Amino acid sequence: MSTAAIIPAAGLGLRLGGETPKAFREVGGESLLVHAVRGLKAATAADLSCFVVAVPPGTEEAVGKELEPYAGDARLLVVPGGAERADSVRTALDMVPVDGIDCILVHDAARAFVPVEVIERVVAAVRGGAQAVVPVVPVTDTIKRVAPTGEVVDTPDRSSLVAVQTPQGFDPAVLRRAHAAGVVGATDDAMLCERLGVTVMTVEGSPDAFKVTRPQDLLLAEALLAERRLA
Repeated sequence: MSTAAIIPAAGLGLRLGGETPKAFREVGGESLLVHAVRGLKAATAADLSCFVVAVPPGTEEAVGKELEPYAGDARLLVVPGGAERADSVRTALDMVPVDGIDCILVHDAARAFVPVEVIERVVAAVRGGAQAVVPVVPVTDTIKRVAPTGEVVDTPDRSSLVAVQTPQGFDPAVLRRAHAAGVVGATDDAMLCERLGVTVMTVEGSPDAFKVTRPQDLLLAEALLAERRLA
């Protein structure tokens, strides 16, 4: 049995600025998408046999040529993404082989520098029997809930809060059922599973798996990559 990875990379990433879609912004001379694919493939214990990447319509051929050297012996499929992240994941999910896959990872290209050990922890948890798994890190800021009019409603206990990262891992049948349910408003695939009553398990994430969202995140990514190249 092996793992398939879905990477939704069709978003524009407006908060990052510039005209280039976020997944194709470069760090160290290579796109975030290249870094993401290479990082997933480096997790040898995950046994990745298939990548399905959803990209802006019309860019499939060019992206396929760019990513092919980094997919190694894994099958690489590049498909047109949808208007929303969930649409892209759903389209990609339809291309994942039904047979021979015991874990599906859904990974954001914007979290291009997730460490190998995080990826392997997620896959190991799914293969250990968990139906849905997310990597998490503790929340360090004080979090407050606010009303639509702006006033603070309450302050949740920070010790019970975590920030969720990717890749998120799933039993293939559960992920397909979650996407077929037609849930609206979910912000990640684990939330779709939660809505079905599926227990979502957590594993330790990493500060290095931060999401490139704003221009200053690109500077942080450049620094992290430079540090890794010196190691």
